[in-house]
Amino acid sequence: QVTLVESGGGLVPAGGSLRLSCVYSGSTQFIPNIGTFAWYRQAPGQQREPVASIRYDGATNYAESWKGRCTISRDAAADTVVLQMNNLKPDDTAVYYCAADQSAYGSGYYSTRFYEYWGQGTQVTVSS
Repeated sequence: QVTLVESGGGLVPAGGSLRLSCVYSGSTQFIPNIGTFAWYRQAPGQQREPVASIRYDGATNYAESWKGRCTISRDAAADTVVLQMNNLKPDDTAVYYCAADQSAYGSGYYSTRFYEYWGQGTQVTVSS
């Protein structure tokens, strides 16, 4: 019912910045009912973990390690969710995924099971 396509990943030196985009599409009846969009990441051999989320009303939520280093935003007119990441570290190397769900989530940690729709991911590599 919704398709998510990420872009913007790449290779960046430590301390650099990247802007990830997630373009979403689907039925005109379903899209307005999306409660929350989120970005997750998965490093090799690690579980997928949340980075940031944005609710339908604009409320945002960030993982502790990302506070002050990234900003999530949504451009409803362009059907896009953006993750601006700054001061990147080699440990940030991972595949970054966009996710969406009809539920409206508040602050706190939400595992992957809370999100029904996922993109294919975009690779972010931070060199030391």
